[in-house]
Amino acid sequence: MIDFPAVPRGEPLVVSATLFVTYTKCPDQALGRLRGIYPPESRASFKGGLAHRVFSRHLTDGAIAAGDFENACRQEIGAGMNPKLGALGLKPSQLGSVIKEVGDLYERFKAMSNEGFRSSEVFVEVEPAADLKLRGSIDAVFDDADGVRLIDWKTGGLYEVEQQLGFYAMLWALEQGELPSRVEAVSIGSGERITAIPDLDGVRSTAAAVAAMVGEVREVFASGGEQLQRVGGPWCRFCAQLDSCSEGAAAVRIADAG
Repeated sequence: MIDFPAVPRGEPLVVSATLFVTYTKCPDQALGRLRGIYPPESRASFKGGLAHRVFSRHLTDGAIAAGDFENACRQEIGAGMNPKLGALGLKPSQLGSVIKEVGDLYERFKAMSNEGFRSSEVFVEVEPAADLKLRGSIDAVFDDADGVRLIDWKTGGLYEVEQQLGFYAMLWALEQGELPSRVEAVSIGSGERITAIPDLDGVRSTAAAVAAMVGEVREVFASGGEQLQRVGGPWCRFCAQLDSCSEGAAAVRIADAG
């Protein structure tokens, strides 16, 4: 289907959809994540993670009865989210409000059609070059009349999702040898939907951008460089490197002033 561009040999790398999107916004923030510098767990990300597990449970096992919903949430937390709960500092007694908010999202989710559903939380990983893995977790895969549709659920608004959708289309093409018919981001909270129709030129362009990222990161690692380009924007507020970044600090000041 497509050939991934040649990349220089170097440091073993794993590039996820999230890391690639981070790089397109601020290369140095992505470099920090590769070095293990992550922002602290947030209530919003914890709620989003729990909502995604509930959505997957609904698609796989069927609707969750209202009387069973809280217990189902606690089961999902116990099955893999306890470390995040501890990092967030939320006591079990404080989970009620989070579960209620997830329940409100679930009521919206239940109203959506699941016709053509094939599978949820589909992990895709390819190794297009030595010591390079590209991976992503696709929230849901549906079979449509014109092919395969990939969906990424969002619990908030839809902001600059095009790069993420492009990455998923590239992953699918590399692993499956075919293009998905559509790749969508769907906001459960607002009902917004953004749809991309992948084509070969777009997938190759994304692959070229990922390869360029790999080359730049490996060059920094090989040379012992300290940082990549820093770009200020809304993402700076939650960056773990904000205290040492003048661009990020300026972006936060501007946002607060406006």
